[in-house]
Amino acid sequence: MTNKAIWSTVRSIEAVIDAIGRATSWLALLIIALMTVNVILRYTISFGAVWSQELEWHLMGALILFGMSYALLKDDNVRVDLFYANYSARTKYLVDLLSLGLQIGICCVIIWLSINYVQQSYSIGEISSDPGGLPLRWAIKALLPIGFGLLLLQSIAALLKLIAQHQEKEGATHA
Repeated sequence: MTNKAIWSTVRSIEAVIDAIGRATSWLALLIIALMTVNVILRYTISFGAVWSQELEWHLMGALILFGMSYALLKDDNVRVDLFYANYSARTKYLVDLLSLGLQIGICCVIIWLSINYVQQSYSIGEISSDPGGLPLRWAIKALLPIGFGLLLLQSIAALLKLIAQHQEKEGATHA
């Protein structure tokens, strides 16, 4: 794969992740509004609905699962730079390569395991165990493989970008 093809692939993946991430960010506002309404109703007229509290958690799950890939895209993920900051460029490259490889592997395992989890929930018609709770529990569980699929895509893009940047630096030093 040429560097031009790599960069084209990276840009395509990142465009998808960026669009999904921007759309997902609106969930935060929706969660805040829902929680505010729930608290106001609970403390003013002593009204609370199980479905609305469950919806808070479902939306929070979606926000986290879809936000992981967006955070990686924007390089807003948490790192421990205590040692990393003092590494040579080659060591940083190797650490990043290993980290992304492990992340890709973990995403694949979680996707593979969660598909059976979702299928089982779907096949039994799983619903909330609480009276008045939300139906279609499988739908929220289906966000697991989708969210980790997006993280897998962005991890692949990050790995391709890392390799392309490294090849460009190597080419520049040899030229």
